[in-house]
Amino acid sequence: MTEISTTGLIDGNGALHLRSASPEEVGDSELASAMWVLRGFEERIRELRVSGDVVGSVHLGIGQEAIPVGALLALRPGDPVYSTYRGHGWALASGAAPEGVFAELLGRAGGVNGGRGGSAYFSVPEEDFYGENSIVGAGAPIACGSALAAKFNGSDAVTLTVFGDGALNQGSVSEAFNFASVMKLPVIFICENNGYSELTPIASMVVNPMLHERGDVYGIPNLRIDGNDARAVAGAVGAAAARARAGGGPTLIEALTQRLVGHYIGDAELYRAKGELDRAMEDEPLERLRRSLESSGTTSAEFEVLRDTALARLSAACDRAIGQPFADTSTVYDHLYSKEAYRG
Repeated sequence: MTEISTTGLIDGNGALHLRSASPEEVGDSELASAMWVLRGFEERIRELRVSGDVVGSVHLGIGQEAIPVGALLALRPGDPVYSTYRGHGWALASGAAPEGVFAELLGRAGGVNGGRGGSAYFSVPEEDFYGENSIVGAGAPIACGSALAAKFNGSDAVTLTVFGDGALNQGSVSEAFNFASVMKLPVIFICENNGYSELTPIASMVVNPMLHERGDVYGIPNLRIDGNDARAVAGAVGAAAARARAGGGPTLIEALTQRLVGHYIGDAELYRAKGELDRAMEDEPLERLRRSLESSGTTSAEFEVLRDTALARLSAACDRAIGQPFADTSTVYDHLYSKEAYRG
């Protein structure tokens, strides 16, 4: 087993161990280190996408790190997680090794799915991360299936699924809410409300901006929380998980946040209001933690050590991934067809 670092949440390879931690015992410095893993990963992927080393569509979660970090602190091993295509951070928070995720996005043989999944489709089932989904809102009904299985097999597993604000206008999400409520499924629905449905302000797409209140229609307990506060996220998810394990059924959590980058690489972000991004930078999770730590006596230099330690481990993991061979294209049909059906 890899030795755990002094933060207690990150091992020497940069992998996070959030599920095994107690939220009450995690300090601000540990939260910052964990979030720097997610932030640093995304920043490196952005560089690799611009350089052409990573190809295809890439959607980054820079600015939204507190939601997956807080949520996974409140979950247990064995609790399945389903994310959107903006899911790199959710995979890392679930415990995926950065080297394997880097390798996946780089199309290397050692990727978590052998280079087949790329940025928007990979999964890491051994860490209970059952994948991203490029169809908006499609993870919600799949998560209901997972939660239904938990009821049938008698486990106390709680399934968590996450989607964006725009996904609440998808019929499949409404169907998932109804089914989960009727069947009292142990599932947590998290809406990452970053204010934009791709390039369109969510405020221009709904009459009621209190998106969590959609749960009222289906009899699902719901709440809106500060998604830039990992402790608030952990508290809400922990309470929802406890309720689900006790047979109380689903919960809908709307987590308010913002992304500090475009919807995709190359997005000119012309839809943003003047000054909006500057205000968001002041309110983003890591900037908040920096201020909190400095108010309690941590110096700027000490905060930078937390950042630099996490980034160094990520850089080493990325370098190892780049050094791996590319996936063997002769195996492209593996796992798609049975040997009897495919006669290549």
